[in-house]
Amino acid sequence: MRDLSNDSRLLAINSATVKTWTLEQLVDGCARAGISAIAPWRDIVQAAGLQKAGKLIRDAQIDVSCLCRGGMFPAADAAGRQTVLDDNKRAVDEAAAIGARCLVLIAGGLPKGSKDLGGAHAQVRDGLAALLPYARAAGVPLAIEPLHPMYAADRACVNTLAHATDLCDELGEGLGIAYDVYHVWWDPDLAAQTQRAGKRIITYHVCDWLVPTKDLLLDRGMPGDGVIDLRHIRAMVEATGYSGLIDVEIFSAQDWWKRDPDEVLRTCLKRHRTVV
Repeated sequence: MRDLSNDSRLLAINSATVKTWTLEQLVDGCARAGISAIAPWRDIVQAAGLQKAGKLIRDAQIDVSCLCRGGMFPAADAAGRQTVLDDNKRAVDEAAAIGARCLVLIAGGLPKGSKDLGGAHAQVRDGLAALLPYARAAGVPLAIEPLHPMYAADRACVNTLAHATDLCDELGEGLGIAYDVYHVWWDPDLAAQTQRAGKRIITYHVCDWLVPTKDLLLDRGMPGDGVIDLRHIRAMVEATGYSGLIDVEIFSAQDWWKRDPDEVLRTCLKRHRTVV
């Protein structure tokens, strides 16, 4: 397992962790903190303007672990599915323009009014298959992110590493996995499925699960403040050969989002070296 104790080069800051910052502020803040990689969300890239965003990142020599996010494939009708595909193609273009290592995708949940989970699964598979040729041509790997089962209805009906790996096996080159500890730590088959996922893991995200969790979306913990055995999970992931960046992605409306973002970055760096 890699030694992070004196190495910040593997740390990437997800823009959701410092939600109040623009892309410019994120790049400048990471430079102040000695952090050389980011994982921006599409909103701040779009707000900066795609050409400006790409130049800003290149000029600062910032690595981009991933762009968050596309996906959300299921829709009630063919027109809705085409709209989703078109937006995902724009996301691929954005990822290419900023030099992101991959585009993170979440599956999407049930279409409004539907109870057909199997149908939603099929739409996710078909949406990925439709997007992959465009992504391959652009040189942008796609990373499907399994989300915790509590999000199956509205955000993501791909909820396990096993399901994500099945999709990778079926659809092939250009599709990998975004492995987020918040969403998979609970899985009793995690060790075996991590080993099975293997080289398909192309981006790795950390935070912590707080007890009690006050909000299932917006109350993630800073690494070390919760119950996830982060070092054990990283050991499993790196045993597969994963050698990429480690993103800190924290949704925290009542805590970390209210703090000075520079303090947040300093804490992320400290926990990266001592906890992750």
